[in-house]
Amino acid sequence: MKALLVPIALHDALPSVFQTALLVAQRFGSVIEGVSLRPALAEYVPVDMVGGMTWLRDEEADRAEAESAGQRFVAFMESAGLPRRDPVGSCAPEVAVSAGPRFRWRNDAPPGDAFLGQYARLFAATIVGRPGADDAAPRMTTVETALFESGRPILLAPPRPPSSLGESIIIAWNGSTETARAVAFAMPFLRRARRVMVLSAEGGMVPGPSAEEVARSLACEGIEASHRAHPAGRLTPGEIFLEEAATFGCDLLIKGAYTQSRLRQMIFGGPTSHILSHAQLPVLMAH
Repeated sequence: MKALLVPIALHDALPSVFQTALLVAQRFGSVIEGVSLRPALAEYVPVDMVGGMTWLRDEEADRAEAESAGQRFVAFMESAGLPRRDPVGSCAPEVAVSAGPRFRWRNDAPPGDAFLGQYARLFAATIVGRPGADDAAPRMTTVETALFESGRPILLAPPRPPSSLGESIIIAWNGSTETARAVAFAMPFLRRARRVMVLSAEGGMVPGPSAEEVARSLACEGIEASHRAHPAGRLTPGEIFLEEAATFGCDLLIKGAYTQSRLRQMIFGGPTSHILSHAQLPVLMAH
């Protein structure tokens, strides 16, 4: 987790996104790169179906908003005592090994989510805010672009800034390829955690290894983990994972994303959709 990407747009969860990135960087000596995130023109050209008029957002206002978001990022990192490094040459091998947490700001990022999906492939994780329905919340398209297009994990920041990250971890296990991939990406966190539990929920499994088998596999990696198979009951698997996380004192949840299709989860709900809507702790997700 030596290189972290933070796409930045103005929304209410920015303080939590910044704090989440800082906690990861302090844990691993990472470089945090902030990039402005603004829609491309083609992504926000609504058409008035009655009058036939096309409305365009003010591009200059978008630029000003991106500049303001970047200033908030830089101010936060400087107030946390992180040194600023230039983008070029700041991840040379000798620098990456010896340097502590630091940050850099890329001010020439092109607009559009397509850039984010491609650029995020260079980073160990992309840190995004938990999406919401109102205009002041992070956009779901940002989360989905980083999740589906980067080939890397996302770290979902909760609405309120966390005070710790990675000390007590729950793996929300469902037997799937997606969750196995999330566990693989999360190994740096798992190796440093004080407590790890592999949790499965009856009714939420697909064909695959059990929680107990995952715990035994982690033991071979030198990671001591407890395991629990939660019986079926009145709660959905997503509710079970979040309730058990609170009981466990969990400060990082590891979850495979969208084992069921996005369309199915939009219609019927599912663990990923529930966690994206209700998680109050950092969540590492991979698809």
